[in-house]
Amino acid sequence: MSQSKYVIQEQDQGVRIDKLLVEITEDVSRSQIKTWLDQKLVTVNGKPVKANYKSQLGDVVEWQIPEPEPLEVEARDLPIDIIYEDKDILVINKTSGMVVHPSAGHQEDTLVNALLYHCQDLSGINGVKRPGIVHRIDKDTSGLLVVAKHDQAHERLAEQLKDRKIKREYQAIVHGDIPHDFGTIDAPIGRSEKNRQLMDVTEKGKPAVTHFEVKERLPGNFTLISCKLETGRTHQIRVHMKYIGYPLVGDPKYGQRKTIDVDGQALHAFRLSFLHPITGEQMEFEAALPDKFVKVLENIRQNY
Repeated sequence: MSQSKYVIQEQDQGVRIDKLLVEITEDVSRSQIKTWLDQKLVTVNGKPVKANYKSQLGDVVEWQIPEPEPLEVEARDLPIDIIYEDKDILVINKTSGMVVHPSAGHQEDTLVNALLYHCQDLSGINGVKRPGIVHRIDKDTSGLLVVAKHDQAHERLAEQLKDRKIKREYQAIVHGDIPHDFGTIDAPIGRSEKNRQLMDVTEKGKPAVTHFEVKERLPGNFTLISCKLETGRTHQIRVHMKYIGYPLVGDPKYGQRKTIDVDGQALHAFRLSFLHPITGEQMEFEAALPDKFVKVLENIRQNY
């Protein structure tokens, strides 16, 4: 049984402890949190609390995580676009709409389910639900990500990610006509103080840096851009572009209410480069814009 701790910050004050734990623990359902509370596995300042306890500034929240019951994620014969594969890694071009790994509400039809069908050997560092997964992209974002087949490859890729040596470049369509050709957004990202289901630029967030370049100024007050990430915060490009006034087209969380009819944000991870975790060889991959993204561009060019 492992133990974790969290100190209540200013933005957490008044939030119910069950709701807060759902937000700060990853992929744990509210019903599971309730079970922990009922079993008195959650304490505040050393004392067990009930689900409706409201957090106070400076409270020390500790919770014990029971050892998970044996769980098998089902291998499923799902189509996946494998760009590259050897005995150590795979590079996948993920389709928009596919969740990367199982979580609450998404237990099947994820990239992990498909990977397990294709490949029996995946690293176990991230546990049974996320075998091989070194980094993620959002469900409705398409594009490239690297998968580790064994722990040594995973550890070395994770180290590159931490040291900002894995280079990731995206293309996106945003609302607005960006007047300058290049820009850098250096603004910390953390949980929104107004809505903790969202991320936001906040002084209490973690450092986040996004570089962007205008690729095409489109009719109808839209812009096609490319973005390079120095850091990998949750929803980073989506939050940063909203922050400077150019939200992504189709973004259901951070975009405009009146937008083009597109299923999810127009965001594609089109270039990925890193050092091979075993051979040290420089690896670079590109994935063309998916049909859905291309159709949005054509719609804008022809009808606006």
